[in-house]
Amino acid sequence: MGEREHEREHVRVAVVGSGFGGLGAAVRLRREGVTDFVVLERASSVGGTWRDNSYPGCACDVPSHLYSFSFAPNPDWPRTFSGQEHIRAYLEHVTDVFRLRPHIRFDSEVKRMTWNAERLCWDIETSSGSLSADVVVSATGPLSDPKVPDIPGLDSFPGKVFHSARWDHDYDLRGKRVAMVGTGASAIQIVPAIQPDVSRLTLFQRTPPWVMPRVDRAISDAERWLHRQLPFTSQLRRGLLWGIRELQVQAFTKRPNELGFVEQLARRNMARAIKDPALRAKLTPDYRIGCKRILLSSDYYPALAQPNVDVVASGLSEVRGSTLVAADGSEAEVDVIVFGTGFHVTDMPIADRVVGADGRTLAETWKGGMEALRGASAAGFPNWMTIIGPNTGLGNSSMILMIESQLNYLADFVRQLDVLGVPPGPSGSGGGRVALDARPSAVSAWNHRVQERMKRTVWNTGGCTSWYLDASGRNTTIWPGTTAEFRRATRRVDLAEYDVLRAPAAEQTAGKAQKKTGVDA
Repeated sequence: MGEREHEREHVRVAVVGSGFGGLGAAVRLRREGVTDFVVLERASSVGGTWRDNSYPGCACDVPSHLYSFSFAPNPDWPRTFSGQEHIRAYLEHVTDVFRLRPHIRFDSEVKRMTWNAERLCWDIETSSGSLSADVVVSATGPLSDPKVPDIPGLDSFPGKVFHSARWDHDYDLRGKRVAMVGTGASAIQIVPAIQPDVSRLTLFQRTPPWVMPRVDRAISDAERWLHRQLPFTSQLRRGLLWGIRELQVQAFTKRPNELGFVEQLARRNMARAIKDPALRAKLTPDYRIGCKRILLSSDYYPALAQPNVDVVASGLSEVRGSTLVAADGSEAEVDVIVFGTGFHVTDMPIADRVVGADGRTLAETWKGGMEALRGASAAGFPNWMTIIGPNTGLGNSSMILMIESQLNYLADFVRQLDVLGVPPGPSGSGGGRVALDARPSAVSAWNHRVQERMKRTVWNTGGCTSWYLDASGRNTTIWPGTTAEFRRATRRVDLAEYDVLRAPAAEQTAGKAQKKTGVDA
């Protein structure tokens, strides 16, 4: 398609991103009969975070049969906790089975999305051209843009530097002195994967995580045969995994003190592998388990006990040539720095590229903290929805459950637009576009309820500082309830929570301003 033609293109829906959220949205749109949509992907392949994170040892900490779409079960998962390569292959499979590739625009990074108040649509600029869309579904994901801390002297480091989500597979770590900065979910997988090969591994730890054993095993041929021949057995397995995690939610959200027993199990897990009392003291958290994400690993502690590993119980504060200096003054000579320092979660970069009805970016609107109606709609950004938006994250279960709930909401959102829209006249002109804009009062009321429930959760009372919290200390990331509750809350769109924007027929309203009306339940 030529650039001029591409600039004139208009679609019903533009989906941004082709990870679980974007591909799920594409499948749901097709199932709803919407085929006039595109998926804008900045990379050259699908997969999102499971494409970008290919570091050694990368795997999911949610069981495979729960970490997959309910509408696309996979009877052939090789392990109970599958690795990155298997999850990425699953997403490629979903793309092919549901015939999504014709809709995907690869190497099309979104540069700007601007609300066009006259035409009631989004004008979208990408690295491969321009288009417009009635509805935008932002599925860029919270774990898509790596965060590297601003360390004095880092620019002058003579060795190799990369983030865990941008792993340099061409660089050989064997025999090198490696610094691992951070102790999050990525780091505890990387450390045991590279420890046997490096000459020295120095782990810079600001805050120790709580680590529980990862009960991973190969799924037998007999199990896979059973799941293929009797699909309900796979559904039953998924249901059991889901139910166990739903029962755990009460302890996280309402009775954090009950987590003391789990802490004892985690301490025993550590004691089995870490015999040195001094090292054990470094690795023991001083906050309630669950306040930060509970990590799963059966080989992290054994790796830290090896003679070629040093644990620095302090963050990296300065780089002097090849010497890394910790906040406690300790030093380490290294050849490579690997940052496992997380992502821009509460300050998503896509927010700087979305310009709403009042000319402000989403980032400016969210300056005081992210908030969106039912985790999807932001006031002042009509016909714009986000997948895995504010307060939709989970601390103990599968995000695919939350994504599918938001897809239900998206489907009803599109249905409501169709019902409210004015059909075009006989000549094909005069069709009145319609947009739904979340009312500020509805967004505020929803957010107030969420934050009130958040007050007694372990994420707010557990005594830690986590990536769940924004710069002002507010938890704008986690959902303080069960996945079933969220499913009920997003089953359908409540029009009382939205303003309806209409563009009257052009031949009758030349020069007139758009009409804005409230719809009551």
